[in-house]
Amino acid sequence: MDLLHVLKTRYTTKAYDAARRIPEETVQQLLAALRYSPSSVNAQPWHFIIADDDAGKQRLAKATPASGSLFYNRPKITQASHVVVLCARNELPESYLETVLDKEEQDGRYADAAAREGFGTARAGYVQQHLDAGDVAHWNQKQVYLAQGFLLLSAGLLGVDATPIEGFLPDVISEEFGLKEKGLTPLVIVALGYHSDKDANATCPKSRLAPESIFSKA
Repeated sequence: MDLLHVLKTRYTTKAYDAARRIPEETVQQLLAALRYSPSSVNAQPWHFIIADDDAGKQRLAKATPASGSLFYNRPKITQASHVVVLCARNELPESYLETVLDKEEQDGRYADAAAREGFGTARAGYVQQHLDAGDVAHWNQKQVYLAQGFLLLSAGLLGVDATPIEGFLPDVISEEFGLKEKGLTPLVIVALGYHSDKDANATCPKSRLAPESIFSKA
C-alpha cells in the first residue's frame, strides 16, 4: 500500500461498526507495531492493556462515566473491535534495566560480556541523568507516545480505523487495573476497528497547514 495514500486518508474515527472484528492475524501485527516501537536507549518503558471482548471494553468504559463530560468517548471504546491502553512506567529501577539487558543478550545484541557491560553502564548513565533532573516519568511518557504513533500508522497501513483518546479518567483506569501498585500510569487509549456509516468524519477532507508554513531549511 502506498504510504502517502495512507497518510492522506487515515483519520480519527468517531463511530465504529460493532459487528466487525479485526482478524486475529491483523491484531498480532498491530501488537507487533507496539512491541517493536523505538524508545530512548531501548528502555521500552511501557505496558499495554488490550481489551478484545465486551467484558474488557466495559472495564475501560468505566473511565468515561455517564455522569461526566467524557461520556461521548464511551461508544468509541465499547463499539470498537479492540482497545489498547498505553501506559508508561513511572520509574526505571536497576532491576528492570537488568531485565532489559538480559533480554538483549538473549537476542544476540552483545558480542561478549564487555559489550554487555558497556552498554548497560551507558544506559544506566542516561537514566541517572533523568533521575538527577527529576523527570524520569516524563521521559518515559514521551517514549510511549512514540509507540502510539507507530500503532496509528500501522493501523492505517493495515486498513484498520483508529481513534486516539485522551478524554478519559486515568485514575479510574489505574484503580480498575491496579496500575499504581505496578508503577504504571495510563496515558492514552487507542480504539481500533472499522468505522460505521454513522461516522461523519469518514467523508471529511483532510486538512493540514501548507508545507511552507511548517518546514524550513537549516
